[in-house]
Amino acid sequence: MAGFFGIWLAAASAAAINHLIDQRIDRLMARTAHRPLPTGSLTSFQVLSFAIMLGTLSMAMLVIFVNTLTAILTFASLIGYAVVYTAFLKRATSQNIVIGGAAGAAPPLLGWVAVTGQVHPYALLLFLIIFIWTPPHFWALAIFRVADYSRAQVPMLPVTHGVTYTRWHVLAYTILLVIVTILPYLTGMSGLFYLGGALMLGAGFLYYAIRLLDPPDDFFAMKVFNYSIIYLIALFAFLLIDHYLLPATSTTSSLIFRPSGATLAGTGARAAHGAGRSPRKPSAGSGDRAEPAARSGRVPDCRRRGSSPSARRWRGSSSRRRRQWRFHPRG
Repeated sequence: MAGFFGIWLAAASAAAINHLIDQRIDRLMARTAHRPLPTGSLTSFQVLSFAIMLGTLSMAMLVIFVNTLTAILTFASLIGYAVVYTAFLKRATSQNIVIGGAAGAAPPLLGWVAVTGQVHPYALLLFLIIFIWTPPHFWALAIFRVADYSRAQVPMLPVTHGVTYTRWHVLAYTILLVIVTILPYLTGMSGLFYLGGALMLGAGFLYYAIRLLDPPDDFFAMKVFNYSIIYLIALFAFLLIDHYLLPATSTTSSLIFRPSGATLAGTGARAAHGAGRSPRKPSAGSGDRAEPAARSGRVPDCRRRGSSPSARRWRGSSSRRRRQWRFHPRG
């Protein structure tokens, strides 16, 4: 919970700084004219003090109760959104939302690091999904609000290259998004339940993106924008549910080789009892013969073709006594 609240406070701090820097253009845009700074409900000093307080509390909470790596990455995301994107990229290039989308895609990565203390490839995959999702999501809104951005002189893609050009970019990124969302299944991160949900949601997004090329009305871009929000929520819901549907397996399970010996009789008896057969009695002294093999440090060959996953056997040369081993997965 400390990680959740720490990241949440950092996001709130970044949003406050965004409002502070954008207060001039917010007054010119219908979508943002009601914010506290344009309406005069708050002063710039109040907003800045609030942002610093939230940011400081966030970093302290993450360093003390979570881990330093999470605090560093969260701080980098805060600066990336509040300073790099809002103060520079937003006014410098029409690709602002593409580059600046990295800050908005960070939360899954931050949450993963908060729990595990390391950056895992699966966490980067979640980051990639949101990173690719951000442009078509935001460009749909920019198409609908193109007059606002033009009046505020913000170089969004519909303003600099036209609405038609932006519509084709929405379609291109949507196709790329559908491909990227299949990667969790291809990498073994998720199963068929997630794959089915991702393909179904992707088909819906593709429908909206294709229809946006020749929309039925001016409001259709907002329908695409609204669907993109539902899409991302549902996609991660499928991912979460799929995680609990998969069997509990450990990707880092180690292998333990134990001599069957005395324990083989008990295990064999239980297996035979379950199958309705009489257990086979072990030969006399089998436990004593297996024990020296354990001390010898010899590793049996468990890759022999035809061996079952639950019981692996190694047979020595004909001149040696037969030794039996069992394979036990840990975890």
